[in-house]
Amino acid sequence: MARTEKKIIAESPQMKKILQMIEYIKDVDSSVLITGESGTGKEVIFNYICQTSCRKDQPVIKINCGAIPENLFESELFGYEDGAFTGARKKGKIGLFEKANHGTLFLDEISEISMEMQVKLLRALQEKEIFHVGGTESIPVDVRIVSATNQNLEQMVEDGKFRRDLYYRLNVVHLEIPPLRERQEDILPLCYHFLDVFNAKYHKNKGLTVRAAKTLSHLDWPGNIRELENLVENIVVLEQEDVMRAKHLQARYCKGNMQSGEVTVKGILPYKEALSRMEKQLLENARNQFGSTRRIADVLGINQSTVSRKLRQYGLDDAKMHHK
Repeated sequence: MARTEKKIIAESPQMKKILQMIEYIKDVDSSVLITGESGTGKEVIFNYICQTSCRKDQPVIKINCGAIPENLFESELFGYEDGAFTGARKKGKIGLFEKANHGTLFLDEISEISMEMQVKLLRALQEKEIFHVGGTESIPVDVRIVSATNQNLEQMVEDGKFRRDLYYRLNVVHLEIPPLRERQEDILPLCYHFLDVFNAKYHKNKGLTVRAAKTLSHLDWPGNIRELENLVENIVVLEQEDVMRAKHLQARYCKGNMQSGEVTVKGILPYKEALSRMEKQLLENARNQFGSTRRIADVLGINQSTVSRKLRQYGLDDAKMHHK
């Protein structure tokens, strides 16, 4: 399953089952919830759903719910009328729901939507109509909803952080993408795919030794496919030899790599507090080493918007940080 091409690379039984499910739902409009760790390829699965859907020739609109400021979310989603708020365009603006009419709307990072917006989104899905901010006339919309998250929405429902009725509205068909470490059959096909992609992009001809292939197959890949792709591109670009050898991997994964990092817990404290301290320390270490939210996101295998939000949460987002 690769982000750089439309085709899906799936040799593992788990991924073949997911592709089979997508085949089952290609002619229906049921809402789909895609879950999985960061870097597992949730957006790739969404793209494949669109390619096989009966709506494949209609608009496809993608929204990163974690990247839109809360005070602008409603106007972005539903549009607004002339003079609806300070700074609004004179002629108003249509929202992303209208742009996706008759097509598909992808709500990535759906867990980031505020409780207030969850209510409004639920109404739009139930009634199949929206209202512009500042408007009074209903606007019918025919949109298929596909959402994605790396969070446990069911647990968020139990914790009162996500509406149960919206959860069931979104979770008609659930596609859970397993992490790369649980589908080793996909690792080498993905590696060879990325070699082809980056060899072509950078006009190289790098290969892979048998020993390196075996090493790759037994790594944990906490960053999942995104981490594997990053590694292959790095080696294609920087290594002088024509083949990727085990020693190239050892230099990255046995000396100072995040997989060999050690987490030490001393004493006893509440579980949530321990996790919070560990998360803060990890982000602080990454900030000090990389100084860029984009680079931190790449290394940790999470979304850049999540990095920015967490840095602000822990008071680590200083003026020296780069957000590109």
